[in-house]
Amino acid sequence: MSARVSIGLAAAGVVALFAALWLGPTPLANPFAGDEATRTIVWEIRFPRALVAWIVGAALGLTGAALQGLLRNPLADAGVLGLSGFAALGAVLAFAFGVATLAPLGAILFAFAAALVVTMLGWRTRGPASLVLIGVGLSSFAGGLIALALNLAPNPGALSDLVNWTLGSVEGRSMEHVLLAGGLLLAGAALIFAAGRGLQALTLGEEAAAAIGANLTRTRTLVVLGAAACTGGATAAAGVIGFVGIAAPHLVRALAGHDPARLLLPSALAGGALLVSADIVVRLLPTDAELKLGVAAALIGGPVFALIAARLASRGGDQ
Repeated sequence: MSARVSIGLAAAGVVALFAALWLGPTPLANPFAGDEATRTIVWEIRFPRALVAWIVGAALGLTGAALQGLLRNPLADAGVLGLSGFAALGAVLAFAFGVATLAPLGAILFAFAAALVVTMLGWRTRGPASLVLIGVGLSSFAGGLIALALNLAPNPGALSDLVNWTLGSVEGRSMEHVLLAGGLLLAGAALIFAAGRGLQALTLGEEAAAAIGANLTRTRTLVVLGAAACTGGATAAAGVIGFVGIAAPHLVRALAGHDPARLLLPSALAGGALLVSADIVVRLLPTDAELKLGVAAALIGGPVFALIAARLASRGGDQ
């Protein structure tokens, strides 16, 4: 069943990518025409932008599915473990202190720094609740450091760039961003998929998983480091985009089932198709200034988050 779902979602992603070449503020009768203006619009502007949107959405969807399986919580995503907060902090520091070109590198390095902290502290703890508490602490700490950086920033002119970053966008992206985010997505996916059997075992609970021989420390380490690679790459390429990691796994869970390992690929494919579609809508909206993609993702993901939380509340907090 999950194979058919994955094929369908992959097809939806391809359709969305082709639609992104056709649709936009400048209508094109034939995006594959040979004239120079069309080639510039399609292959230098729309194609890299659509690819970055797909890669970022896939990275966030995959991360959300993996962390939801690890923590056994359908509300989990990269923000729960502090990965998004630290990735944003790395970029904020670069913007605030006038080295905007280092923002992508800062996002990647700080995401991995958070992953290392979570992993090291996680070795000393048991159960998903401890990891969540560590992540909440890291997120709060990152938020405080972001506020401090803004207060002490010697370059006030960077605030506009910082605002654009925190709202999330794939506007003006190039093939360099595709290679950056795509490479980190592949690395993160390799780590996360290697933890698939451990995630399956965790559905039985920590003690039962350990009893059947699952290496929980290895599973946690692979998932957290893989999530850091995906989150760092996504943030480096598109800024801060939330809710996709929550919404994508939830949208496919009814079709692909509740097995965490089987949800990984469909969630990635759903996230990619979802974010490309959202970006198409953003480009077609008749607004003077283009709506930021992170805002559009929040408008879609926010209600989904509320529905999941309401469903959990109606079940007394159990999955």
